[in-house]
Formats: sequence, structure tokens, C-alpha cells
Amino acid sequence: MKLVEEKIKAEGKALDSQVLKVDSFMNHQVDPKFMKQIGDAFAKAFHGKRITKILTLESSGIAPAVMTGLVLGVPVLFGRKKTSLTLQNGLLSAEVYSFTKQESSTISVSAEYLQQTDVVLIIDDFLANGQAALGLLDICRQAGAEVAGIGAVIEKVFQDGGRKLREQGVMVESLAKITALEEGEVFFEEEVKA
Repeated sequence: MKLVEEKIKAEGKALDSQVLKVDSFMNHQVDPKFMKQIGDAFAKAFHGKRITKILTLESSGIAPAVMTGLVLGVPVLFGRKKTSLTLQNGLLSAEVYSFTKQESSTISVSAEYLQQTDVVLIIDDFLANGQAALGLLDICRQAGAEVAGIGAVIEKVFQDGGRKLREQGVMVESLAKITALEEGEVFFEEEVKA
């Protein structure tokens, strides 16, 4: 999606060969109009898949997931990284490693909100090593829910997360595919790195 690529070129910052900072519009500050366009794009990509629920992981996946849920007219559920007094029993859980935070955490979803009858669309901000998506996929399998696919706003195709998911037969739709990062530069799938 050209719009995502243009936004990354204008406001994103490649910190090194692994990390892309998109704090100005998605990971810290959210651009609502841009997120609505993201929601429209995912709704179009997964049209006709009978989706009943959107699933994401807190916190950066929430904005694109909510906008996709708004367009599709379905509830949005997010995996929590910490339990609370209101989220302790009847949990579906998976272990997830965060590359950017350099730590593992147990993510949890209440089984009350994810049922065997659900057709789930998983949405996340980034798809890199695929740990978040694989954890959410595992939670859906625990619930017996069908997974319609995974939508990633940005995929780092030079990392193996997308390949792992596609090899499992999961439909993956990424709005921007990054082939390489260098300090200060971002290269997209259709571009050739000089």
C-alpha cells in the first residue's frame, strides 16, 4: 500500500539494520485518519472471510485493529501482557518474545471472549520474527477458533516471521514490505538496494 510506504518515508526513522521507528504515527502517537485508511485496507483485503472478531496484542496493535474492527463492524480483542485483578481465570495464554523490548512475556486472552465459533483476523503493527503473530495464532488454536488470516501494517521481509506463517498455510496481508533497513534509509519490496 503506497500510503503506508509514503508515511514511513516521510515520518519513519531507520535506527539501524533491524529497527524502524514509527512513533510519530503508530507506536507512540497515533494518526487517526491514517489508521482509518489502514482499517479500510485490511477490511478490503479480508473481505468475504466471515470475520467475527479481530485479535491483536497490546499496545501498538490496538489502533490498527480497532479501525479494522470499526470498518468490519466486529469486536476487537487484545492479548494482555500482564494479568490484572479482572483478568486471572479462564485464560488462554502463550509465550511471546519481543525483539524491540528484548524480553519474553506471557500474553493472555480471556476464553470468555474467544470462542470456537469465532472467525478471527489477527492484526499487528509489525511482522518481523513473527513471535507475536505465532503467539496469537496459538491462542486462537487453544480456543478452537478459525483464523481467517493475519494483517500486518509493516512486514520486515528480511526476517523470517512472514515466511513461517505462510508455510503454515496462514493468509498474511502486509500493507508495506520492507526488504532492508540501514541507518536513515528504508528499502521497500519493489525497490532495489543500491
